[in-house]
Amino acid sequence: MKVILLQDIKKLGKKGDIIETAEGYGRNYLIPRGMAEEATSRNLNQAKQDMQVAKHRAAQAHDEAVILAAQLEKVTLHMKVKVGANGKLFGSIASKDVADALLTQTGMEGVDRRKIEIPETIKSPGVYTATAKLLPDVSAKFKVVVETEE
Repeated sequence: MKVILLQDIKKLGKKGDIIETAEGYGRNYLIPRGMAEEATSRNLNQAKQDMQVAKHRAAQAHDEAVILAAQLEKVTLHMKVKVGANGKLFGSIASKDVADALLTQTGMEGVDRRKIEIPETIKSPGVYTATAKLLPDVSAKFKVVVETEE
């Protein structure tokens, strides 16, 4: 029996795949649980259209991420923080703080705080490099300048 998977299933396939399965497995397990649908000609055409739409959206998202990465490469964030007598910050600067500064200084909303990576903990004034991973294959590095607040 041929079925179209409606979700990812381990050891079977990914969403949208057309697979051949045993008659009982398809009718009694996959279809009643909403994991698959029978591969009729109508369902096959719909699945092909859905795959084309998904590819188009993925290509659009990739193009937008590349444009955003090019804009991020040019950004230099300036952050003013309070410093103690020994020259160290009160606390540290995390990726959330960098994301907030990025939003307020540049207005770029497409960068999530969980996607920003700072190689070392920022605990003193200086120039640091942060990386924003927009997609698995698209990332951008930008500078973060930490200055003392007077």
